[in-house]
Amino acid sequence: MIHSEIPSNKLISVAGMVGIGKTTFATAIANRLGYRTSFEKVDENPYLDLFYKDFKRWAFHLQIFFLGERFKETQKIVTSADNYIQDRSIYEDTGIFAKMHYEKGTMSKEDYQTYSSLFQAMVMTPYFRHPDLLIYLHGSLDATINRICRRGRGMEKETPRSYWEEMFHRYEQWIGHFSTCPVLKINIEDYDVVNDPKSADAIAARIQDSLKSKAGHTK
Repeated sequence: MIHSEIPSNKLISVAGMVGIGKTTFATAIANRLGYRTSFEKVDENPYLDLFYKDFKRWAFHLQIFFLGERFKETQKIVTSADNYIQDRSIYEDTGIFAKMHYEKGTMSKEDYQTYSSLFQAMVMTPYFRHPDLLIYLHGSLDATINRICRRGRGMEKETPRSYWEEMFHRYEQWIGHFSTCPVLKINIEDYDVVNDPKSADAIAARIQDSLKSKAGHTK
């Protein structure tokens, strides 16, 4: 473990495409830095399988579930003195997923407006915690889709490639305009946090440097 000189109660969010390796990355870096983890509740989501079978019927339900769970996680984090790393940011929900389904017609205008209003109400409360650093995992389109296929979730492997291509381009556009907190971009083809400890240590050091730089700018 790398002993951190960063003050307590720091929050790092890991952003990136479905299946790109956010959970694996967050786990490895948390172990290096001594952070606690906050994971997306995928297996507990009652709408996920239904969503992949019928986007239009279940997109709103899926996004509301994820939004509520992520807000509950931020409530837990904001009252803790511990450092946390979470494997998806709440901003991706509204900036990519809900927006994409609205623009493609698989979420109605009324549902999208309801979702967006709820999101804005949540992030404006004192119970919401913005991250101190957002780590953006990215790579080429082919490398990203290969990771999705290797992960082996049937519902994702059966999804048309065009869906992932559109999401990929939306992610690249979204991160280019993201300004809520500092961003550290990491290419998935430049590390192996599972089999190469030195790789994980190098990334952990970059994260510490980014947090120290932010702390210095806020003094």
